[in-house]
Amino acid sequence: MHGKIVKGIAGFYYVHVVESGVYECKAKGIFRKEKIKPLVGDNVEIEALDEEEKTGSIIRILPRSNELIRPAVANIDQALVVFAVLKPAPHFNLLDRFLVMMESKGLPVILCFNKTDIADGSQISELREVYRESGYPLMFVSAWKEENIDEVRQALKGKTTAIAGPSGVGKSSLINVLTPEANMETGAISRKIERGKHTTRHSELFLIDGDSYIMDTPGFSSLYVNDFEKEELKYHFPEFAQYEGTCRFQGCDHIHEPGCGVKQAVEEGKIHPVRYKDYTEMYEELKNRRRY
Repeated sequence: MHGKIVKGIAGFYYVHVVESGVYECKAKGIFRKEKIKPLVGDNVEIEALDEEEKTGSIIRILPRSNELIRPAVANIDQALVVFAVLKPAPHFNLLDRFLVMMESKGLPVILCFNKTDIADGSQISELREVYRESGYPLMFVSAWKEENIDEVRQALKGKTTAIAGPSGVGKSSLINVLTPEANMETGAISRKIERGKHTTRHSELFLIDGDSYIMDTPGFSSLYVNDFEKEELKYHFPEFAQYEGTCRFQGCDHIHEPGCGVKQAVEEGKIHPVRYKDYTEMYEELKNRRRY
């Protein structure tokens, strides 16, 4: 039987088999010997040990299309990056770090802004403006009022999607609406700092329907973009690509060089200054990191 690992806790792996349900499995000893650890998201072959108790044994891990280290998961098709329109207002530098991280992993991104029920039109259009040229699909939803949820559901259809974003933006509420049976703790926002308490402790896949899964990744609060060189950073800002050949110097990093097409595009309002500012800050950080 083939299935997908949706959860792993203390050596037990919970494998969802379409049409049959979830089996509690142990991995065969051979994996430990070969130092292979099954990951949430792995497609596996299992043998059932007890149909009634739904227990089984993982006998084979199928080839992975990709693998993330933090969180440790496999076979993710896309990322749904969730921030709130307000409460807390988006921290652009952090948001752009999420986008860069997903770009560096080669994951397609959908950018989703939650809590539209407490925002006004101008706040929404500002966000639309900042990310208009980035090429990411933008969605504005209210998990609380269940507005535009069908649009999100449609975008997740037939895929395994990692949901990511800082605490307090309503990721758990969104998952609850998409998969009521997930019944996650939604964790009250601590009013004093308007940031969420960490309610997610391990990666887990939730079934939306037949072959659509959503995975909550343990809350990130700070992301250091440091697993690549500063020269690579520009390739993780999609809106820079079309100006790449217009710079005076080949290999231009779009920072101090004269005759830079990207800087000119910023001046002409074709690339949003917020995005460019975050690019320069991350570039400096990569340039100044200590080399060990």
